[in-house]
Amino acid sequence: MIITSVSNPKFNNRLLDRILVAAESSKINPIIVINKIDLEDSEFYEEWYELYNEIGYQVFLTSVTGNIGLFELKDRLMGNVNLFCGQSGVGKSSILNGLYPKLNLKVGDVSAVTQKGRHTTVSAVLKHVDNETVVIDTPGIREFAPYGIEKHDLAHYFIEFLPYINECKFNTCTHYHEPGCAVVEAVDNGEIDVQRYYSYLNLLETIEDETVY
Repeated sequence: MIITSVSNPKFNNRLLDRILVAAESSKINPIIVINKIDLEDSEFYEEWYELYNEIGYQVFLTSVTGNIGLFELKDRLMGNVNLFCGQSGVGKSSILNGLYPKLNLKVGDVSAVTQKGRHTTVSAVLKHVDNETVVIDTPGIREFAPYGIEKHDLAHYFIEFLPYINECKFNTCTHYHEPGCAVVEAVDNGEIDVQRYYSYLNLLETIEDETVY
């Protein structure tokens, strides 16, 4: 369960995409929650909702203060082990309190100066909320780097790339600068969202920098 917010702190699609890559590489089913929708015009968050929904991810729009989307989210969590992760301040603990008031988890504010959340959950907290459902609240994150992913495998974890990666001219294509790249062509044709492609390139560069040969 990846929790983001539209504002306070502002939506960070690069961080979201990094967590999605980690989930895909670990064969974990990721669910996206865009929280605090009462703080932004619907035009903004609906654009991101449509993007990730069209890719194939399940996305929930929520507001704890407005009591929006919590019933649907609670229904989706039922019967599963659910780990909540995301930036500090996006409302992980607040959502859990809204879903399960008896948890009474500590919540915090966002700094007015940095617009970054303050840590209130300092270690992972696992709770059985009923006989079949488990929730895990985790400390907020500010940076995230997927571990153990090779650059030639990265494209497989951007799931909208999958229909194209075997159509590239070279089977060693990194989908960056090679001629005859079907992924780049799909970006140019609007079949792959350019923001997701930029996330891919950003992460590809990080992997190249960190890989030791």
